Amino acid sequence: MLRGTLAPEGAVVKVSAMSPEMFVHSGPARVFDSEDECIKALDGNEVKPGDVIVIRYEGPRGGLGMCEMLMVTMRISESELNASVALVTDGRFSGGTAGPCIGYVCPEASVGGPIALVRDGDIIEIDIPRRMLNLKVNSEELERRREEWKPPEPKIRRGFLAQYAKNVGPASRGAVREE
Repeated sequence: MLRGTLAPEGAVVKVSAMSPEMFVHSGPARVFDSEDECIKALDGNEVKPGDVIVIRYEGPRGGLGMCEMLMVTMRISESELNASVALVTDGRFSGGTAGPCIGYVCPEASVGGPIALVRDGDIIEIDIPRRMLNLKVNSEELERRREEWKPPEPKIRRGFLAQYAKNVGPASRGAVREE
C-alpha cells in the first residue's frame, strides 16, 4: 500500500513485480482520461522514458466497475519503456502485471480525488521504501484546480449500471454499492 498527496486513501503496487531501480522514481505526468487515450499515445510514441503515465476516470465509479488496464500494461512491457516509465491509475491491474504499476488510487478521479487534478508535466514522486505516492504541486495550486474541476458526465445514465455508478463506494472499501 502506498499513500500520499496523490492517494490519501491509498493505492496498491505489487513490489515483487518491480525492478529495484524504479523503487524511487520522480517524473513528469502524462495524463489520460481513459485507457484508450493512453493506448493511442503509446502507439504514437508520445510517452517518453522517465514519464509517469496517469490514467484516470477508470475507478469503480468512473470506469463502472474498474476495467483492467491490460492493454496498456502489455504495450509498456513489450516496449523499450518497460524499465523506465511508471503507471498510476484509479483503475485496476491483474495479478500478472509486472513493472511499476500503481492502481486502485483512492479517492478516484470521478469523485474529485487528487488524481483528477493532475496535469501533464506535474511531477509525481514514487517512493516504495517509504510507501509514498505524491503529487509535487503546492496546496494553493491544487485548491485552484479543485475549484475549476467539474465531474465528468456519467458514461451510462439509465439502468442498473447508472445506479451502481451513483452508489458505488471507493476501491479502498471494496468498490461495493453503498447507500
